[in-house]
Amino acid sequence: MKPIPLPIAELKPALAGLGKVINPRATLPVLQYIKIERTAEGWIALTGTDLDRFVTMRLEHPTEGSPATVLLPLEQLVQVVKNCGAGEILEVESIDGASIIRFPLGSDTGESKVAFLAPDEFPPTPRLKAEPIPLPTELRRSLLQALECASVDSARYVLNSAFIDTANPKANHIIGTDGKHLYSANSFALPLKHSVILPNHKFLGWKEFNSDGEWQVKADEQHVQLSTRRWRFISKQIESKYPNWRQTIPNQADAKTHLTLDSAHLGTLIKLIECMPCHDDRCHSIGLEWKGGQVMLLGRDTASDPWVRVPVPDVKATGPEITIFVNRRLFIKALQFGLNTIGLIDPVSPLRFHHQGRQLIVMPLRLETPPPATPPPAPVRARSALSAAPPQQPKPMITHPTPQEPPSNGVKSPLDEAIDLSLQARDKFNDGFNLLRDLSIKLKTAQRDHKNSSREFNSVRSTLRTLQGLKL
Repeated sequence: MKPIPLPIAELKPALAGLGKVINPRATLPVLQYIKIERTAEGWIALTGTDLDRFVTMRLEHPTEGSPATVLLPLEQLVQVVKNCGAGEILEVESIDGASIIRFPLGSDTGESKVAFLAPDEFPPTPRLKAEPIPLPTELRRSLLQALECASVDSARYVLNSAFIDTANPKANHIIGTDGKHLYSANSFALPLKHSVILPNHKFLGWKEFNSDGEWQVKADEQHVQLSTRRWRFISKQIESKYPNWRQTIPNQADAKTHLTLDSAHLGTLIKLIECMPCHDDRCHSIGLEWKGGQVMLLGRDTASDPWVRVPVPDVKATGPEITIFVNRRLFIKALQFGLNTIGLIDPVSPLRFHHQGRQLIVMPLRLETPPPATPPPAPVRARSALSAAPPQQPKPMITHPTPQEPPSNGVKSPLDEAIDLSLQARDKFNDGFNLLRDLSIKLKTAQRDHKNSSREFNSVRSTLRTLQGLKL
């Protein structure tokens, strides 16, 4: 057979893309290989798979030669390519039961033999008979945004996907959710026969795939295919029923408060949110307050600190006053999506970020105590008993002893002792958290050093393997 030429300039990005689907630790050796094939017309294509997904990349120009197929291990091919220049060309072929890689070596040519696998051992690529459907740029953006909102919990595998809902043929929807927030986009109609559940995968967000021209989609009952000018991604659909997402969407008519942000200054607001203090490392809460004709962001460093209020610039607000809390990361995500209008019902109902057919539904956070703009009023149950009492000066909520009953002889009341014990317990917990943080940093450093050592060892081993098969 005539060798198959592989230009390094095209081979490097091809290996990067195929490496996103190939598992270097796969149990089956063939799943660590890529398939390089030349068609009867001279087109050269490279394919990698993990059995559930197939990624194929076609080179720019056809070449001369009869149809041929060669299987090569991805790891060894990557090591060879690292030592080649962008303008150089590799040649690969199979001769007498051996796979050979030829590469430039100064003014000569080096040759490396690799473990041979028969081409028919490679899993067959699914062929979808459906017609390709073009995806406009806006629709592709919505699909990627839905995947950003998909769950990563393996226990809820059906949510690790984007759902193209075709229940209404005239108004399809793209859905992505993790149970805490839900993305929805409509105002389009695709000629698909069935709804599609597209599993999320890092290849779909890869820059090279997203900059290779218009996307086209194919789907049948088992697989879905996304293709560009030179790339093709085929994945099994998730065989399950997608949850009823419509029941989580709040009624738009129930939202009485509406905040409209200036779309030209969303980046400034994102930076402002990132700079706000945060006392909650688990939920990353931030407050949004509409009161007295101003919209404020609320944040604090610790749970016992007063709220820091920062005005939101360039915002128009209408409706009843409200204070609501939300995960700041989801808030930022909505702004990054360009969803600049917020519909609010009440402090415990979902927030609706929306713009031109796209929306993000976000569950609010509930805090133990609401953020007081002024000193906290008396409890409702005691309002009638205190109605005749003279107004009192603002006091911290934990200062319970009254001036009429001061502690005598320096003896603390049981309540003061309990407060002191709680503060001591808090300090102990903080010390423990600090120790855990230091331990985590040391473990990460050790893990990083271990990875570097393993990477260097693998590089040396691959180089030795290459040199063993080297023939000048």
